[in-house]
Amino acid sequence: MHRAASLAEEVYEAIFARLMALKIAPGSRITVDNLVRELAVSQTPIREALGRLEGEGLVVKTHLVGYSAAPQITRRRFEELYELRLLLEPEAAHRAAQVMTEAALAELTEAAGVMHRSGGADERGRYSRFARQDAVFHDKIVAVAGNELIRETLAHQHTHFHIFRLMFHARVTEEALDEHEAILAAFAARDADAARRVMRTHIERSYARLLPAFDS
Repeated sequence: MHRAASLAEEVYEAIFARLMALKIAPGSRITVDNLVRELAVSQTPIREALGRLEGEGLVVKTHLVGYSAAPQITRRRFEELYELRLLLEPEAAHRAAQVMTEAALAELTEAAGVMHRSGGADERGRYSRFARQDAVFHDKIVAVAGNELIRETLAHQHTHFHIFRLMFHARVTEEALDEHEAILAAFAARDADAARRVMRTHIERSYARLLPAFDS
């Protein structure tokens, strides 16, 4: 049972990494049989992984057609996502700083990715892992702030997975990690105004980093 669960997770991670690093292009067909051959596993864990990825908005299942990678977000959708984030996340960070506990700060520090900054040969793998870390970090901040409606709204957009698919570049992770450190510092100081400010800066810089993807 443990081995089966472990295999399912490994298959999920393998497909997730391919999607995030654009090895599976947005909008392209995903053939189960091809993945069976490529990953040397049966169809069962692959279909489980694709179902999970469908729930995360990265895969689309069409009746009588099968699976495909979700299309890339449009520039208009990108603009709307960042407008939404700027409306919600700085205030959530402000509130989180006001109610921050040592236990919550420790969880956020682990989620932020700043403790594991070393590079490595597998930059694409690291990039996909950071995409998930970034999603968890931002989700946990809103959780600490205590507004479940905001948390559900942001999670439903699958914002982080979609924006990280726009561009594979080490700069995206390194600069974001610097900004995560600044957010953590504001939380550690319980400085609500600074937390609001550095979160707004983080989102604005993320926007600026990824906007050139629409010019290519």
